[in-house]
Amino acid sequence: MSEKTLTPAYTRRNPDPDPDPASDRGNSAPAPAPAPAPAPARGAPVRAALTGLLGAVPRALTRVAAILALLAVWEAAPRLALVDRTFLPPFSEVALAWWELLADGQLLDDAQASLGRSLAGFALAVVIAVPLGLLIGWYRPLADFLGPLLEVFRNTAALALLPVFVLLLGIGETSKISIVLYACTWPILLNTISAVRTVDPTLLRLAASMDLSPLRLFQKVILPASVPVIFTGIRLAGAVAILVLVAAEMVGAKAGLGFLINNSQFNFAIPQMYAGIVTISVLGVAFNQLLVALERRFTSWRTA
Repeated sequence: MSEKTLTPAYTRRNPDPDPDPASDRGNSAPAPAPAPAPAPARGAPVRAALTGLLGAVPRALTRVAAILALLAVWEAAPRLALVDRTFLPPFSEVALAWWELLADGQLLDDAQASLGRSLAGFALAVVIAVPLGLLIGWYRPLADFLGPLLEVFRNTAALALLPVFVLLLGIGETSKISIVLYACTWPILLNTISAVRTVDPTLLRLAASMDLSPLRLFQKVILPASVPVIFTGIRLAGAVAILVLVAAEMVGAKAGLGFLINNSQFNFAIPQMYAGIVTISVLGVAFNQLLVALERRFTSWRTA
């Protein structure tokens, strides 16, 4: 009888679906089970958080060490009779006067009035100076036309024009916002023009090789590359906004930090005068940190 006849029929119709020949062998060892992942140690997240906190404390102390040293000298010098405490009281007395002004509501009202004027003039300067600076930096004929005029006004101090603003616009809110607008315009405008003109030539050659239109070149290359320098001008303008406003508020104002300082000087309330100065410094630092955070947000695409 042939071999074909002895082969069972079900073997031909139902072949073994398992392609692995070792699966039919009884002596094949089972596959080893995967090793379990090690369990995280107890308290590891807490230890990591404590380590980060302990590492952040020295860094924070380093950043404020100079300020703490200045406050310590300020406190000790009048008490040791190194300076006349009538004209420079200890910092503790200034802090007490600051708290009394805050509790009375006067400090809050004056700070609110100054911030409103500063932010209004600063915002108008950004809205006007950034587009104008981009146009002047991008179009050479416009730069040649406005160049002499810009040179005249950029070298004219804002405080030198304060009497002119008061004569033309009065002693109300309009003159104060206008002087802040004028003072803030020039740092933003000049830095924007410089940013457009100093774009990396390699980027321009690369964009030219891609046959980008002038509008696309400006949108995709010039504007993103100019943002860091533009923000430098904006940060400079932020510092100028508060300083110029304080000087403007000393002329004919009835509220504001400049009015508080000037009025305290006339009434010989020296601790209150220094409290107003400290408030201006704190507001300036806080505003600068806000602008730094915005700069990081808008330049997050840059590599470190």
